[in-house]
Amino acid sequence: MNAWAAARTLHIAIDHPSAVQSAAHQARSVARGMPGVLPDQAAVLASELASNILKHARNGALFVQKSPLGGSLDVMAVDSGPGMPDIDLSLRDGYSTTRTMGAGLGAARRIATDFVIRSDAGLGTLAHARLAEPDAPRTPAALGALCLPADREDTSGDGYAVAEHDGVRTALVIDGLGHGPEAATAAQRAERTFLANPFTPLADLLTALHKALRHTRGAAVAALRVTGGRAEFCGIGNVRAAAVAPHGIHHQLNGQAGIVGYTLPTPKSQFVDLTEHTTLVLYTDGIDHRWTYSPSDARLTLPPMLLSASLAHTHRRRRDDATVLALGPHLGMR
Repeated sequence: MNAWAAARTLHIAIDHPSAVQSAAHQARSVARGMPGVLPDQAAVLASELASNILKHARNGALFVQKSPLGGSLDVMAVDSGPGMPDIDLSLRDGYSTTRTMGAGLGAARRIATDFVIRSDAGLGTLAHARLAEPDAPRTPAALGALCLPADREDTSGDGYAVAEHDGVRTALVIDGLGHGPEAATAAQRAERTFLANPFTPLADLLTALHKALRHTRGAAVAALRVTGGRAEFCGIGNVRAAAVAPHGIHHQLNGQAGIVGYTLPTPKSQFVDLTEHTTLVLYTDGIDHRWTYSPSDARLTLPPMLLSASLAHTHRRRRDDATVLALGPHLGMR
């Protein structure tokens, strides 16, 4: 069985030349404890991606986090710029539209263990770079997640956890009531309870979480189980789910009224048949649900990590904790 809990995400706005140095410093800090030159490489990676945003785009940011499985660092770069007409050309060393050395994206791709980039005139440019230790466990490619605290908070009251075994994937997303340390305590207790027995029936799982959270603030919780071409959703509170495919969003799922830890109705599951290209997105109310109204074709075909970063960048409510978890069988399309 593979199982992991939320990695908390650092947001760095790239809105001033000083942000490049700040991004490098903060990425090195997140990478502290990784062996050898990896912390320095993390700093260079963040610096190159931040510099590219500053030169070519607007309203850009980096998201930096440790991999939930450990041994890796993820850096996501997002912006609202004009996009790149030719990605392959932009990745070549020496290519530049600003009369600089043209080393940014090419250098980032060389340093990263894995590198994925997408660009569209209506969506901007999004890049995901992973820096991994030699023996680091591999997080599945068809999974992306960000967990961000509200502005001026050091900890997130949201959380998530995922477990996989014998072709069955079960995911949990938690929104502790309010935000700050007490909400984080509820979210982390829910993560631990889930990981102790992640493959129990979903209704029983929510009942166990209700008992575990009785002496906390309580939480909104949604559980999702994917088996073959079918998904089961069972939720309490305002954690939502959407089934995203290249042709559009074909299902949206909401939890039942209640608070896990305080008032639990009889949990009821909803079922969704999946196409081979469906990505399932679970998200707390720190992500504005209006992203589902008319998503662009470019967004609908993003791989899960870039889809999570895109939603966090464009639809995050910064006064609340925000978590988005994307589970998808496909790796996206160019």
